[in-house]
Amino acid sequence: MDGIVNYTFPREGQIAGWTPPINIWLILPAISFGALLSGILVYTFAPEAEGHGTDAAIRAFHKEGRIRPRVVIVKAVSSILTISTGGSAGREGPTAQISAGFGSVMSDVFKLSEHERRIAIATGIGAGIATIFKAPLGGALLAAEILYYRDFESEAVVPAFLASIIGYSIFGYFEGYDPIFSGAKISWNVTQIPFFLVLGVFCSAFGLLYIKTFYSTRDLFLGFFTKHNIPNHFKPLAGAVIIGLLVIALAHISHDTMIAALGGLGAGYGFIQLSLYNMLPLTVLLLLPFIKIITTSLTIGSGGSGGVFAPGLVIGGAVGGALGMLFHFFIPEIIPLATVPAFVIVGMISLFGGISNAPIAVMIMVVEMSGDFSLLVPAMGAVAISTILTGDSTIFREQVPTKAQSGAHRGEYNVEILEEIPAREAMTKKEDLICISPSDSAKEVIKIMDESLHTGFPVIENGKLVGIVTLRNIRKEMDNSEDVEIEEIMVRELVTINSSSSLEKALSVMMSNAIHHLPVVDDNDPEKLEGFITSTDIMRAYTKRMNQ
Repeated sequence: MDGIVNYTFPREGQIAGWTPPINIWLILPAISFGALLSGILVYTFAPEAEGHGTDAAIRAFHKEGRIRPRVVIVKAVSSILTISTGGSAGREGPTAQISAGFGSVMSDVFKLSEHERRIAIATGIGAGIATIFKAPLGGALLAAEILYYRDFESEAVVPAFLASIIGYSIFGYFEGYDPIFSGAKISWNVTQIPFFLVLGVFCSAFGLLYIKTFYSTRDLFLGFFTKHNIPNHFKPLAGAVIIGLLVIALAHISHDTMIAALGGLGAGYGFIQLSLYNMLPLTVLLLLPFIKIITTSLTIGSGGSGGVFAPGLVIGGAVGGALGMLFHFFIPEIIPLATVPAFVIVGMISLFGGISNAPIAVMIMVVEMSGDFSLLVPAMGAVAISTILTGDSTIFREQVPTKAQSGAHRGEYNVEILEEIPAREAMTKKEDLICISPSDSAKEVIKIMDESLHTGFPVIENGKLVGIVTLRNIRKEMDNSEDVEIEEIMVRELVTINSSSSLEKALSVMMSNAIHHLPVVDDNDPEKLEGFITSTDIMRAYTKRMNQ
C-alpha cells in the first residue's frame, strides 16, 4: 500500500506521517491482488484457515481438539496478504489461530493427552492475542472467557498467564513495551458515568448490526458461489473488488467521506489513534462505523483471512467518539473536549466486549492497550449495559453456552450414570409445560418468555407436536415485526428423543445438533409430546443421582 498505492496508513502510537493515496484508483488492483492470492492459498491448502481465525481456534477446542500444522503457515501468509493490501481485518484472529496451532503441534511433540491438548489450544488463543495487543492480563483471561458465552474455562487461566508473560516479554523485546495507543490525555469524572451508560446502549445496537451484517454477507457469498458452482478460491476476490469500488466512490464525494473510506481499509488502529487526539471530524466518526462494518463483512465474510477483533474495536471507538462529540456539542460544560477520548476507549470496550461474550477480558485488554486503568470504572458500566442488551448474540459462532455443550468436557460426565437415567425422569412433563400455538404472534411469545424466563417452547396443533420456537428463532426471523405468527418462524424439522432414551443419548443429540432444548416424545408416536428436556435438566438429574 505504501510503495505501490502511495498510501501511508496512520499508525497507532503516532499521529504524524500518514498521507492519503495520490491516485485512489490504485487501491482496487492492490486489494484485489491480495485477496486473489489469499483465496487461492487458503482454499487450495487449508480451507479451515478462511475467515476470522479465532472462531476456528474455538471450534478446535470444542470439537476436533487438533489443528493441522499447515494451518499455521497458511493462516500467517494469507492474513498478511489480506491485511497488507487493504483488506478490512485484524491481526488478532490469525494470531489466535496460529498460536493455538502451535499449542496443538507442541502437544503432539510432547505426547500430551487429549485434555492437555485442548488446554494448550486455549492457552495459545490467549497468549497470541495477549502478545499482539501487548495486553498480557486481558489476553490471558480471554483464553478462559472467549470459549463460552455463559461459562469460564478456569483450567486455562494459569497456563495462559505463563504463556502470555513469555509471549509479551519476547515480543516487547523487539517491538517495545509501550501500550498500543499512547500519548492522548484522557479526562473524565464520576458525574459523566450516566453518559457512558448511554454509550453502552448505542454500542450494543451497533454490535448487533455488525453481527447481522457480517453473517448475512457470509451467507450471501456462500450461497451465490455454491448456486453458480464457482470455485471458492475466487470468493475473497469478489469481496475485495466491491470494497475497492466502494472506497473509490466515497473518495470522490467529499474529503470527509474519503477519510472515512480509508478508515474502512486495513486494521484501522491508526484511525483510533487519530480519534484519541480529537483529529477526526464528527462527519467521519458518524460514517466510519457503517463503512467499517461493510468493508469487514465483505473482506472476511467473503472468505478473506483476518480477524474481526480489530475492526470491532474501530467500530466501537468511532461510535464512542461520535457520541462523545455530540455530547460535547450540546453540553460542553458536562462533557468537555478532553473527555471525548474516554468515550473512544470505552466504546471499543463496550461494543466488542458485548458481542464477543468476553466483557471482562476485553475490558482489561483495551485498558492495557490505552495505558489508562482509571477508565475501568466507566468501562464497567458501559460494557455491562452492552452485554445485557446483546444477550447471547455473538460474533464467534463456535462459542457454546456452557461446558456441558463442549466436546472438551464430554468425558467429565459419568456416562454410566447418564445411561441409567431415562429422559422421562429428568424432563419437564407436558402438563407443566407452556405450549405455543402456531397462530400465536411473536409478540405474545416474547411476553411469555419475559414472564416465564424460558427461552424455548414446543408448538402444539390439534394435540400434536408440530414444531419448536426459541428466542433465537424469533430474533433471527421476525424482521423487526412482532406481528409475525409463530407458524412462520418455528423450526419444523424437529430433533426429538424418546421418553425411554437415556440422558447420555439426549446429551449426545444436543451436542451433535448444537441445541439445548429437546422435545421428548412417546416411544410409539413421534408426534405425541410427553415433555421437554434441556441441558440444565440433564445436569440437575446428574447431580441429584451423584448425591444419592
